[in-house]
Amino acid sequence: MRIIKQDIILGVLFILMTLFGALGGYAFKRLSTYKPGINKGFLFFFLSGGMLYFLGAISNIILLRYLPYTILYPLSSVTYIWTILISYFLLSEKVTRKKIVGITLIIVGAAFLIK
Repeated sequence: MRIIKQDIILGVLFILMTLFGALGGYAFKRLSTYKPGINKGFLFFFLSGGMLYFLGAISNIILLRYLPYTILYPLSSVTYIWTILISYFLLSEKVTRKKIVGITLIIVGAAFLIK
């Protein structure tokens, strides 16, 4: 029972790690629309992006304690799945067939790495 509970916690932490990375990238994309300097938009997205990347890094460090490096880092490519969804829904970017094929290959590759 304890192993199952730990696996669930690690799974949630992994999802959060990849989501933090994708949201950090989104914040920096939004940051790029502001002039650098002391203004609300620039500071908000700069601090948000930095904090999200920081949370992703902390999550990554915790996960490395429990998961092999050779599994965790390749699985980090799941971040690109979040990125496609975020870019489509929040930035109205196009999702092409090539992108869908790429995401599908990431999912298939990740499935091979999971126990």
